[in-house]
Amino acid sequence: MLDSTCLGNSLKNFEQEKLQPEWQDWKWQFRNRITRIETLKEYIHVTPEEEKAFQAAGKNLPFAVTPYYLDLMLNDNPADPIRKTVIPRLSEFYTDPTEMIDPCGEDGRMVAPGLVHRYPDRVLFLVNETCSVYCRYCTRSRLVGSGEHEVDFEAAYAYLEAHPEIRDVLISGGDPLVMSDDKLERIIARLRAIPHIEIVRLGSKIPVVLPQRITDDFVAMLKRYHPFYMSIHFLHPAEITPEVTEACNKLADAGVPTFSQTVLLKGVNDDPEVMKTLMQKLLKLRVRPYYIYQCDPVQGTSHFRTSVQTGLDIMEHLRGHITGYGVPTYVIDAPGGGGKVPIAPVYLQSYENGEAVIRNYRNEIYHYQDPR
Repeated sequence: MLDSTCLGNSLKNFEQEKLQPEWQDWKWQFRNRITRIETLKEYIHVTPEEEKAFQAAGKNLPFAVTPYYLDLMLNDNPADPIRKTVIPRLSEFYTDPTEMIDPCGEDGRMVAPGLVHRYPDRVLFLVNETCSVYCRYCTRSRLVGSGEHEVDFEAAYAYLEAHPEIRDVLISGGDPLVMSDDKLERIIARLRAIPHIEIVRLGSKIPVVLPQRITDDFVAMLKRYHPFYMSIHFLHPAEITPEVTEACNKLADAGVPTFSQTVLLKGVNDDPEVMKTLMQKLLKLRVRPYYIYQCDPVQGTSHFRTSVQTGLDIMEHLRGHITGYGVPTYVIDAPGGGGKVPIAPVYLQSYENGEAVIRNYRNEIYHYQDPR
């Protein structure tokens, strides 16, 4: 286990741990997550505001970070983008009038404990409530790490079997990749045994915060259940390390298509050049940029939320300036459970009598005429 001896102002680093084989063991990383401010202070300078926030942390959302992900933070810089998303701040204890406990309306559409049916042909399967790292802007802060989330697997499978219109299941949580390979395989195999389920997907941030989890045994297991897809939660170019590159390459080489999901966050990635760099780096990993999410109005996230115009400006900066493969869809998850709504700059200026007046990324105007 990590040494918890207080070293005062002399900060430790992970150089010794990284030389040990345990560093590459995802279970070691998970067991040794930093969850206490006393241990955190050994590695970074905690500001007075952060220390006050820690005193209240856990009432809304627990704190945990893997040694690997903590090692990416700039220990003397409270403005470090990764640090902002992991270390509690007092701002998260303010609730803006526009915010909600369950902004995506998942609880009201839970057809069995853990199973959410919101879209016609697909469901969300919340198989656990545990994460390796707790993001401070989490949409599911109401349940992750709470010890109160219930999952009735048999009831969920029975519902799926009784609804042949469902062809697509997204496994999420929490983070399902904190489960063992055996437990995950039991879930995936059970879903695959239902004839009308054509696609199984999994959403996770673990390839970014705990890339050691993507082992050869794990990807070999996934290959038995194709078509299998994975959505990965990326935030910032600083997350793309050799370890993350290796993890994503393993998934791609195993035939698992991967897609990025990026939450737009103030002071983290709301700079057009930062987002452009991230999308370019993702393509090099063979990860398809998929969504940029407007930060959900979950309680305690007003300090993270940008204006919608900020997102539109970023999309203007991406379109035409990088390959179309690298341009994600910017979406707002309609508050209250309306689903993902794509938001984009307006390129169609008018459309009358079969003539479309359009502008390109340089703001040049062109005319397109329908066939007569």
